Amino acid sequence: MDLGLCCGPFWRRENVMGDKKMLAILGSPRTHGNIASMLYCAVKEAERLGYQVDVVNLYEKKIGYCRGCMGCKQSGICVIEDDLGEICGLLKECDVVVLAAPVYFANVPGIVKNLFDRLVGAVMDDNDSPVPKPRLSRKQTYYLLTACSTPFPFSALCGQSTGAIRAMKEFFHISGMRFGGAAVFAGTRNRTGLDEKMQKKIKRMIGR
Repeated sequence: MDLGLCCGPFWRRENVMGDKKMLAILGSPRTHGNIASMLYCAVKEAERLGYQVDVVNLYEKKIGYCRGCMGCKQSGICVIEDDLGEICGLLKECDVVVLAAPVYFANVPGIVKNLFDRLVGAVMDDNDSPVPKPRLSRKQTYYLLTACSTPFPFSALCGQSTGAIRAMKEFFHISGMRFGGAAVFAGTRNRTGLDEKMQKKIKRMIGR
């Protein structure tokens, strides 16, 4: 599935069945790849369940690097004016967020890490306490999707998929959101498309 065909920088699929909102974030440059297919599977299941879905392709957005100015600490709003503001608004408003990102050297791609850096003031308040306080809600749920060329179980034992999942979970955990589940597509070398088992896993996870 080519998510680029249906979303552009932002794509909203209005659904009259309900008012639940999902934010689906694509953190891969390959709109024809396995990560895009995983995200598309999640989006289609969410639509079936009545969600209004916003899809964001990070590689089509203008998101500058964090300057470390700490200007977001008090207001929770980054002082840099670019596309992050709209993403931040969608994150705060959604009931569910799905982040789909491939494994890059036992971690997330740089563009995803930069998203985390830029959103820190929006999701975490550490002004008055040595222990950061979440700015988002436990009523919000996050799901994680990743893929790597290393086959299972070495993808986990060698810290490849586990490294990426750990980085993503850390960000959402500190935000206060509830973990809903993760799906890992290991051993992707020379493989395209999702098998039935992976599709069922993603659908079950979103349907919980």
